[in-house]
Amino acid sequence: MEKNFEVFKTRLRDEIKQNGIAVKTLAESIGVSPEMVTQYYTTDKLPSLETFIKLCKALDVSADYILGLDEF
Repeated sequence: MEKNFEVFKTRLRDEIKQNGIAVKTLAESIGVSPEMVTQYYTTDKLPSLETFIKLCKALDVSADYILGLDEF
């Protein structure tokens, strides 16, 4: 679980950068604060399932990919 958690944090941070989306913009689109988005990839804070789904859609990535269960 810990390995997958680190993969999640890394991939989330990378996808935000690759998409060129501001944390504030992403936060607004998924209904959380910018600080909360930052906590998802810098701390042990995890999004709710509903927010996780919104994150995947906003970043156009599969849940399996961002969780480290798939490489693409």
